[in-house]
Amino acid sequence: MSGFVEKPEPVQVPGLTHLHTGKVRDLYRNEAGDLVMVASDRMSAFDWVLPTEIPDKGRVLTQLSLWWFDQLSDLVPHHVLSTELPAGAPADWAGRTTVCKSLAMVPVECVARGYLTGSGLIEYDESRTVCGLALPEGLSDGSELPAPIFTPATKAAVGDHDENVSYEEVVRQVGVETAAVLRRTTLDVYGRARDIARERGIILADTKFEFGFDGETLILADEVLTPDSSRFWPADQWKPGRAQPSYDKQFVRNWLTSPDSGWDRKSEQPPPPLPQEIVDATRSKYLEAYELLTGKAWSDSF
Repeated sequence: MSGFVEKPEPVQVPGLTHLHTGKVRDLYRNEAGDLVMVASDRMSAFDWVLPTEIPDKGRVLTQLSLWWFDQLSDLVPHHVLSTELPAGAPADWAGRTTVCKSLAMVPVECVARGYLTGSGLIEYDESRTVCGLALPEGLSDGSELPAPIFTPATKAAVGDHDENVSYEEVVRQVGVETAAVLRRTTLDVYGRARDIARERGIILADTKFEFGFDGETLILADEVLTPDSSRFWPADQWKPGRAQPSYDKQFVRNWLTSPDSGWDRKSEQPPPPLPQEIVDATRSKYLEAYELLTGKAWSDSF
């Protein structure tokens, strides 16, 4: 059992129709037929949406995505139409809301990996492959791969796990031509972002993208290159052979799996609320990632 510990009631705004409550985002449609995405401060871990929020997290995800969309726009167009707050929306939506094109979404997560860790490491240890792609001997947790690889995954519902799939499965789902475009675009965008992050002292270990089609045009959608969708590591602390320090929710994961939380991950019981020091440390990491990547002080962003 997993999912929401406490599922929130959607905010009702005149002129907007609520479509979906996700792990982090609430999705609406406006009267023009565009999508309105609102990034909450919710935190997910181990397939649970936790009862404790991380202040400003939704704004960090939104503002960082907008910054990245600008850096990548010559490679692939994005879905953002406006950041103007819809009429009648609550003040708290400011900085966390985007009005976006409604797209025909591709039914796979497009993952690029430049380093070996996470589910890729588990598969590598068993078979020396990741998503069926053969890799050389001698790699360990945190090793840089000979070249970035495209390792797609299924899109999971709230409470379910994304599952890695082969490139052949992507071809089966979307066709040969679309699969090739997805792989090429994913690796092109990853390469650009990896180089930008490296200049700022950050390793982009892996990331996932979502794409959709506007007619025949491939569009980059959802969030992009945030600490929720990517593994960012401090370059000066990178050391293969161990878990790497990261700019993400690792404080949350570590506390939940520690004796201090009193939570058994294998049980069907929901995880407990986070203590304030874990909330503060996690918020600090999200803000640090934003400031290092964009070069902007968070206090100057609004």
